[in-house]
Amino acid sequence: MDITARLNKLPGSAQKTRLVADQIRGRGVEEALAILDLSAKRSARAMAKLVRSAVANAEQKNERDKAGIDLDSLYVKQVMVDEGTSAWRIRPRAQGRAYWIQKRTNHITVVLNER
Repeated sequence: MDITARLNKLPGSAQKTRLVADQIRGRGVEEALAILDLSAKRSARAMAKLVRSAVANAEQKNERDKAGIDLDSLYVKQVMVDEGTSAWRIRPRAQGRAYWIQKRTNHITVVLNER
């Protein structure tokens, strides 16, 4: 029984967020949260919040559907980080020039499952 949580339009590049996602993929929920809480990466805080949201979704599903999910045996089955939309900004440069800057976003999907 897969439990999912999704976060859209997180500021930052998908490449940097994938570095954090690779650290928690396949680990237990408690271990993943410990790794994320100690990580210095900016996207780790949002990803920890997303994992906690997925656990809360599992609790809700357990109460609503009487699914019989053991919350202590949950692990991170998948973490997918996809590129989101990009906002374009102009940075003024010397001699009247303008450089384009791309403000990137990404979408994160966390899938939990029982062992």
